[in-house]
Amino acid sequence: MKYSRVSVLITIILITWVGALSAQTADEIIAKHYAATGGVENWKKITSMRKNCIRRSRGVEIPVTITVEQGKGYKSESTVGGMTSYTIITNKEGWSFNPRNQQKPDALPAESVKLAQDRLDIQGPMIDYKEKSYKIVYLGTDDVEGTECHKLKVLMPSGKEETIFIDAANFYLVRTVEKTKANGKEQSQTTTYGDYTSLPEGIVYPMSVDGGLTIKSIEINKPVDENIFTPGK
Repeated sequence: MKYSRVSVLITIILITWVGALSAQTADEIIAKHYAATGGVENWKKITSMRKNCIRRSRGVEIPVTITVEQGKGYKSESTVGGMTSYTIITNKEGWSFNPRNQQKPDALPAESVKLAQDRLDIQGPMIDYKEKSYKIVYLGTDDVEGTECHKLKVLMPSGKEETIFIDAANFYLVRTVEKTKANGKEQSQTTTYGDYTSLPEGIVYPMSVDGGLTIKSIEINKPVDENIFTPGK
């Protein structure tokens, strides 16, 4: 079958138009999401965040503290029976420590540190995503436990993929699904968000994560002692 030059030209134009429409739609969804949660400028003002949380597991409440300094360091600490475990990620290295079965912190593999770099980004993957060399694709709508959501896929240079589900009614984040591949094995992690609360800094933040982690308080833009991102400190 032969195609005229006009037919080929029309096909190319249609393909280009559909691609542009998809990108424009993704950007519109992102803009509406941040408009609903306080505005991009307020999010960009956040340089540090400390979350004091409670994780409920088998009827036990476990204190969890998560500290992030934008682009520099991440530390998650949990205390059980008076013993504190932690995970640290910096822009170069990472460590994990569990006193129940370790004498000293273990350095994380370079591949794991690379895949965890987005934990250092308080503002999230959608703000200035092009400058971060991320690609975001709009995948239409999907149902998440009875809630119609816009579905976006984020492709990161690290190789991690994140699918983001945003409520089509209020444009709050409902769920994320992360996919990574390490040591030849693909891993998936699903996180669900809820109990959105307006904070004094002008942003709206989910205080419930996965139904098991409840954020009791948040400190924003408080000074962070960077020594906490060193193992043993």
